Amino acid sequence: MIVEAVRWRDGVLEIIDQTLLPHELFVMRITTLAELCEAIRRLRVRGAPAIGVAAAYGFRIVAEAYAQEGGREVATLRQRLRDAAGELASTRPTARNLFMAIERLSAVGETPAETVEELVAAVAGAAERMHAEDRELCAAIARHGAALVPADARVITHCNAGALATGGIGTALGVVYEAVRQGKKVHVYADETRPLLQGARLTAWELERAGVPVTLLCDHAAASLLARGGIDCAIVGADRIARNGDTANKVGTLSLALAAQRFGVPFYVAAPSTTFDLALASGAEIPIEERAADEVTRGFGARTAPPGVGVYNPAFDVTPAELIAAIVHEGGVVRPPFERNLATSLAALRR
Repeated sequence: MIVEAVRWRDGVLEIIDQTLLPHELFVMRITTLAELCEAIRRLRVRGAPAIGVAAAYGFRIVAEAYAQEGGREVATLRQRLRDAAGELASTRPTARNLFMAIERLSAVGETPAETVEELVAAVAGAAERMHAEDRELCAAIARHGAALVPADARVITHCNAGALATGGIGTALGVVYEAVRQGKKVHVYADETRPLLQGARLTAWELERAGVPVTLLCDHAAASLLARGGIDCAIVGADRIARNGDTANKVGTLSLALAAQRFGVPFYVAAPSTTFDLALASGAEIPIEERAADEVTRGFGARTAPPGVGVYNPAFDVTPAELIAAIVHEGGVVRPPFERNLATSLAALRR
């Protein structure tokens, strides 16, 4: 592992506080659901898969806390788990993995149980399985995606889709790590990713820690780099993917995809099946989170805009499927037409 963004140790959920990177590597110990919800909202833990894993452990926190209080009523514990589902669902609206985790752990909370201890064990086991599954999904995505990376590759990415964003080695960066492990020579160009600089603070930090060559650039420098022929492929992660292949990812991804299409650079998306939302026909139906104005006007403490100015601050944008050359999930590499091929490939995973 390059780094563990989320882990359960000694009965406590531990997360790396990503708001402090790259200046400080600080591990938070989360002991209450309120602390976890605050951590998700404040982006202390972020990245769709990592949020999903953390949310699963949130149910475990609630269940084990009730048992430790001496609670004996299964019905009361079930209600506490239902309440936890509501609180977690209110934290962030876009990442599909959050809601997948809520659905799975809520279902476990409703399974037959004779005692509180039995239900607590079921919830704890389900959370651990989700974490283990995410590690396996990341590893499989990396294996499939590495085949898309040339032997001597210049790869551009946006935001952070590495170990910090998942329960494993990452999605987009997991592909890079596997390509390097296979002996390929890879140099990554990381967009800064404004306004919160996940590319600068997190991706550059993570790649340097892993020993992978990385060059940081302002988001709007990407198009000129692509125009000069300086990039072989673009690889990004995803927070939610609709049935037709439209993909929501950190705002600025759409601009990168448009530039990649204009200059003939293949644009790839790497994401686990848990990120797909086949109930949504297209990206137009994906809920897009809008965040506080001060992330733009006072991003890291210093005011950079006139007081009171209006701010448009969507956390994500949607890249239309026609701009995507391939989507990689744990089952393999899927190419257009996505409307048909995604459904077929995901159905094969369930066999």
